[in-house]
Parts: sequence; structure tokens; C-alpha cells
Amino acid sequence: MGAQKVLVTGATGYVGGRLVPCLLEAGYEVRCFVRNPKRLRGRPWSDDVEIVEGDALDYASVHRAMESIDVAYYLIHSLAAGKGDFEDLDRKAANNFGQAAQEQGVARIIYLGGMKPSGDRVSEHLSSRLETGNMLREWSVPVTEFRAAVVVGSGSLSFELIRYLTERVPVMLCPRWVQTPTQPIAIRNVLQYLVRAIRVPESTGEIIQIGGSDVLSYADMFKIYAKVRGLRRPVINLPFLTPTLSARWVGLVTPVNTDIARILIEGLDNKVVVTDDKADRLFDVRKISYEAAVRLALRRFADQNVETTWHDARSSSDTLQHHRPTEVLKDTEGLIQEQRQLHVPAQPGAVFNVVTGLGGDTGWLFANLLWQIRGFADFIIGGFGLRRGRRHPRELRVGDALDFWRVEALEENRLLRLRAEMKVPGKAWLQFELDPTDKGTLVTQTALFEPKGLFGLIYWYLFYLPHKVLFPGMLREIGRNAEAIDAIAQPEAVTAE
Repeated sequence: MGAQKVLVTGATGYVGGRLVPCLLEAGYEVRCFVRNPKRLRGRPWSDDVEIVEGDALDYASVHRAMESIDVAYYLIHSLAAGKGDFEDLDRKAANNFGQAAQEQGVARIIYLGGMKPSGDRVSEHLSSRLETGNMLREWSVPVTEFRAAVVVGSGSLSFELIRYLTERVPVMLCPRWVQTPTQPIAIRNVLQYLVRAIRVPESTGEIIQIGGSDVLSYADMFKIYAKVRGLRRPVINLPFLTPTLSARWVGLVTPVNTDIARILIEGLDNKVVVTDDKADRLFDVRKISYEAAVRLALRRFADQNVETTWHDARSSSDTLQHHRPTEVLKDTEGLIQEQRQLHVPAQPGAVFNVVTGLGGDTGWLFANLLWQIRGFADFIIGGFGLRRGRRHPRELRVGDALDFWRVEALEENRLLRLRAEMKVPGKAWLQFELDPTDKGTLVTQTALFEPKGLFGLIYWYLFYLPHKVLFPGMLREIGRNAEAIDAIAQPEAVTAE
């Protein structure tokens, strides 16, 4: 009998992207179900898995992905769609998944959801996570549902909130939700439960609460993080801070969008801790303390070895009508193109190194103050601004967030296309194409904009003059930096006389 075949949804996301290599190491055949297969390029395990393209909201593609599958992992949520939209999307996706699993004879579904809070007030986000589990169970396929509260790991949403707030705020002015007890769990433990469940038949059809070894408040977690980092961070309670004000504060000092922060904060008022010992009875997992999880996460940041981040799987500007695969850029009527070219006396590899190193701590090479002003303006109107930075200081892959851009296409030494996730009245891209020549590389820089209505056109022409300064300057600096890299990589040969 061959290895069991496992389907992983959400493989471009935070948990799914880490689960896949664990399943491969455990000896399973893995099929990844993703909206855009290009976003798995660059993952060290991408050649070892089968990739099926599709969307959980498209039943036919889900049904196709389930063929010959033994166990299916459901690691999908639609939080990116925003308040009032994600619940409907979650319902439709879960229904499609359960029905397709039943019709294709899948033996089991494993779902990672959220902890059921104690108390009468339950946020829409937590309610949707619980409802998803219920909808999956409406079909005949047995479901193992793991429920977790705060997941702690390098790049996880909860950890990033704690990290940025503690690092950037010298005095923690906190609302009452920071005193709510919760039970954080290390991502390492989450993955252990998810992988081992397949070989623990007693977990079939069970709802299993999982948590780490500590029950802590967010205030405790701030203090422990500060202790690990050698920081002094006094916590002052401000009970009058509403969820809206708290979300704006979180949006100001972290990479988390204000709308997402609001949805999450609404769920932090309720106690979420493990209330039974089922996980301990069924699994032999050594629970990692919160402090140990923080140290592990910080070590990954220090080693520049962050496998996945919380924003990998989502387009931060996606709304209900944009839940399909990343759009392919087309020359359609109404698409404004602003194109510039520069011949650079350097090899394409050197130019590509410079282009893929843009953003984050490096900045944008020219007029960084203008970029910062644009980022601040984006933040003020509810966008991310420049706060997300980049996953790795040098490496890029399709799907990576890059300040207020998203990597849409990447071909080594040939192409980088960034899709704007700033707040704009339309759709925007910034593209770099590299063509080798006899004496170097022809760099074509193209800014593209598909305006939405009259205001979109007005917006574009308001920014046309700044573009005439910004983009040529950037292109020149790309050329200079590439020449410098090329000179180091290929020093002039010394001719013997």
C-alpha cells in the first residue's frame, strides 16, 4: 500500500506553507490546492508536491482537487474580505469543501479553527471560525477540528502584533482587552498536532482544543516579549479605549491593516483557554512555553529564516469581488502606461539583484522621502503604508508583500511585476523588464494604472508630475547600483604585456 495522499488548502498561507514540508518529511504524498500556482515558486518543497489550481469558492475546482485524496486539510479563511463579507465567503468555501470531499470519497477532513470563547459576546471573526467547523461537519466526511487561540511564531499575525507594539511603543497604553486570559500556542506545536492527527485514529470526528503550557493575558505577553528583548515596557490601562480607537492605534504602529485589526480586537474581550484534556489524552506533544516560542521566533528573524508570514496568503486590498486568482496584466482599453527605458552597462543578473532588493530597509533608491510621504498618506486613509517591509532583505518570491506592493510576477534575471496594495481609485502595477544586449541590459520600467471612474483619472494626472521626477531617478539609481555590483562580480581582466 502506498503513502496516503493528502490535500493541503492554504499552502500559500502562514500555517499551510509550514505544514507542507512537515507532511512531506512524515512520508505523505501532498497535493496543494492554490489560487495561483506561481505563488509557490521559490518554496524549497515546490517540486516535491502536486499543485492543483483553483478557488474554494469554485465548486468544480474543489471537486477536481479532491480526486484520490485520503485526508484533506482545511486551512482557509476569508478575513481579508473585510467586515460583513468574510462570513459569507467562509460559508460558501466550507460548503464546497465538505460536499466535494463527500462526493470524492475522502476519508477525513482536518480543520484548524479558533477557540470558542467563554462569555456571551462572540466576535464575528470567532463566530465564523466556529461556524466553518459546523458546516464541514454537515457532510458525511469525519472532521477533526483543532481549536487554537493565539498562534506564536515568526511571522504569525498574533506575534507580529505583540512584536511591533512592544518594540515601537515605550509606554504601553492599553485597553481592557489586554487583561483577558488566553492560551498561546507555538506554531511548532500546532504543526505537530496537525501532522500527527492522521496517525491518531481516535482523533477522528473530534473537536480538540490546543494550547501551550501558559495561560496569559496580552499584557503578560507584552511583558515577556520585552523581557526577552531586554526592553522596559510599562503597561498602563486605559479602559475608555474602544475597539475602533484600539484598531487605529494598532494600525499606526504595526503592519496590520486597521480594518483587520478591528475585526481581531473585537474577539479579544473573551477568555479563550483550553477547558478539557482531550489533546493531552490523544497526543504526545511536549508543550512549548510562550517565552520559549518567542525566543524561537526571534531566532528565525535573526537568522533571516522566516518561512511564511501572516500576509502571504492574502491580498491586503482584496474585497468581495476580488477573491479570484491574482489578475494577469492585460493591455485593455483604458489601461494607462507610463514607460521608461535605460541601457545599463551591467549583466542582467546584477540589475535583477538591485531590482529585487527594492523596498523594506533598502528603500526605493531615489527620493525616499517622497515614498515615505506617499506611505504615510496611504496609512491615513486606511492602507498599509510602508509598514509591512519585506519578508527577507534580499530574496523575493511570487506573493511576497513588499511595502505597499505585492509581488505578482517574478522571472529570474528577466521580470519583476509589483501590484499595488495601496489605497488607489483603480488598479496599479510597477513592472521592470530586463533584456540582455551586447553591452549590458536594457531596463524597461513601466508604471501601469487602470483608473476607476473620473476620480481615478484625476488621481493619475495629479501624480503624473511627481512620477516624472520619481521614476526616472529610481531608474538611474538602479543602473548605478547594478554597475557597482557588476564591477565587483566581474573585475576587469589584467592583460599581460
